[in-house]
Amino acid sequence: MAVGARSGTGEPEEPAGRGETSRPATSSVHQSPAQSQAGAQAQRSAPAGPSDTSDALGTSAGEEVSGGMKKAKKPRAFWKELPILIGIALLLALLIKTFLVQAFSIPSDSMQDTLQRGDRVLVDKLTPWFGSKPQRGEVVVFHDPGGWLNETPTPEPNPVQKVLSFIGLMPSAEEKDLIKRVIAVGGDTVECHGTGPVKVNGKALKEDSYVFPGATPCGDRAFGPIHVPKGRIWVMGDHRDDSLDSRYHQNLKGNGTVSEDEVVGRAFTIAWPINRWATLPVPDTFDQPGINKAMAAAPAALGLAGAVPLVMWRRRRLTGTRNPR
Repeated sequence: MAVGARSGTGEPEEPAGRGETSRPATSSVHQSPAQSQAGAQAQRSAPAGPSDTSDALGTSAGEEVSGGMKKAKKPRAFWKELPILIGIALLLALLIKTFLVQAFSIPSDSMQDTLQRGDRVLVDKLTPWFGSKPQRGEVVVFHDPGGWLNETPTPEPNPVQKVLSFIGLMPSAEEKDLIKRVIAVGGDTVECHGTGPVKVNGKALKEDSYVFPGATPCGDRAFGPIHVPKGRIWVMGDHRDDSLDSRYHQNLKGNGTVSEDEVVGRAFTIAWPINRWATLPVPDTFDQPGINKAMAAAPAALGLAGAVPLVMWRRRRLTGTRNPR
């Protein structure tokens, strides 16, 4: 029985050998020219296959994407955003100058050799907001307490200087500020006689590390003993022969002392010029034992305050035991 029909010209079918794939039988039927033309027309009229459909969809999708890109919002030009960036930068600079750090220029030689004329220092304005008070040995900037700078002319700034000083990028030329070193604080007794040394609460200061070479601790103006009131400070320049500091204003209100409320902040570093960069630490002489008599007396006072109730309680207990009711 025949299993399948074979088309062709009657040529025998070649069996597939081992390891070879059998090739499909090809028809050797010849078509007439008319049949060939009809087949071509049928192919042209046939519906598009999957590949044709994807091509058509791809083209239309591409057109939609390109159309969407044309409708998307274009990024703003840089020159339009530049004023906004400048405004933000100025606002940040103003906030930093008001609450954090401000730059000041050194206009005189009163703090030599620690600070030179023309140095730019950075002043910490943040810690006073949290109750920090000036400490002995710190270099501080403070407003004129009144009458200290009467003989010093104030230069008239130009508009650019006014703007830069307002945002803190340049020291203010209109504000009358001074920079000195804190020698004594409220509650201290300070004095200096002859060639020195300066004494705070009876302790002599060793000032060789910061006083101008060749200058004497008292300069040409001996003083004291002076009791510094609470909430005020006694300040002196490191160049004792060229500094109109607390020694020279004892005839004014406060007897040469400066109110803590006038202090702008502590100068903690020299920022400019680069070759002068340095920190401004507190000299070791201000940490010597016994200089802070207020702190030295505090433990004894606290101990006495705690001992009195204990003694009274013990006496009552003993009295009650000896005289029972």
